[in-house]
Amino acid sequence: MLKQVAAAFAQKDYQTAKKLLKQLFKEFPDDPGVQLYIAKLQEVSGKYQDAEKIYRRLLQQTTNTKIIMQARQGLQHLQEIEQQQQQKAIAEATANIENSEPGLLILEPVDSDRKTQLAQDFARIMQIDPYSARLKLPSRGWRFYQTAPVGKLEFYGKQLQQANIPCFWCSLSQIPKIQVFQVHHFQEATEQATVVCSNHTKQIGSLSFDWSEVSAVVMGRLPIFEQVVDRDARGKLERKTKILDYAEFCDLHLPGRNCIMRSHDGSYEFDKGITSPKNKDTIHVNWQNLLTYFRHQLPTTPIWCDFTTFGETILDQNQILNSIESHVHLLRTDKTPWDSAFHLYSVLVLINHAN
Repeated sequence: MLKQVAAAFAQKDYQTAKKLLKQLFKEFPDDPGVQLYIAKLQEVSGKYQDAEKIYRRLLQQTTNTKIIMQARQGLQHLQEIEQQQQQKAIAEATANIENSEPGLLILEPVDSDRKTQLAQDFARIMQIDPYSARLKLPSRGWRFYQTAPVGKLEFYGKQLQQANIPCFWCSLSQIPKIQVFQVHHFQEATEQATVVCSNHTKQIGSLSFDWSEVSAVVMGRLPIFEQVVDRDARGKLERKTKILDYAEFCDLHLPGRNCIMRSHDGSYEFDKGITSPKNKDTIHVNWQNLLTYFRHQLPTTPIWCDFTTFGETILDQNQILNSIESHVHLLRTDKTPWDSAFHLYSVLVLINHAN
């Protein structure tokens, strides 16, 4: 009867093939030949995922070389169909100007015990091998994955989210729309905070806001580099760049005003306002006192402090980071991508987690 099924497929008479397979399945449900044609029927019916499962099961369970070859051909054909569908969908998604502008796709962490299963879905959607997919899925912190037209990223991102793979995307044009105020110091405040600060033109003024307006606190440590002279393995003198120290930053997000209040331990005026010390404490102690003050005023506000994990995944993306104004004012002899990476991280938190 399998020959009749094959003949029906050759004539594209799928109704007859379906009737014959229904009868064969009752008698020989585990027969590899029957399973193969059931997969073929699912494929021509547009049930691609069901067909893929059967093809893969046949590759694992049968030793019949002819069936193995046809199962592999079936999987290859399914991949070609998926690629064609994706290309068509992406072309439609990026047809207008807004969706064709560059953007970022960020992966959020997944539970380790679910990573193997999610990696299979990630591999299928992004069309990469499962081993690479598992390495790409982060277990902690955000991971920059890809830059592409934002319409394309939205297409992939929605598929990933439907597969329970947490992610988000953002167009690069959104980043400069967020205004950054450099905090000089906080004045005495209760329900309302008043900040002496400067804008991007270095114009100094004051700004008042309710603590309830703050949606997030973002912490970050940026390396301070120095040039040192050292000897190499052969004893010759050479110049090296080493990390001397770290600069501490703290951003308060005000999404309703589309702005960030940025404090830095090296420029904050600790001798003024609410942090004015009775004794001359170290910058570290004063900075910790300021953070304690923030925590007291914002006891339930989310604190984002995993910048370094994210930064390490995007540091080599020079084209992206060079296009981002960091709004980080540190005295540096050489530009470093860490500054723009921190600003990007903070803005991504504001855009995607404002509520």
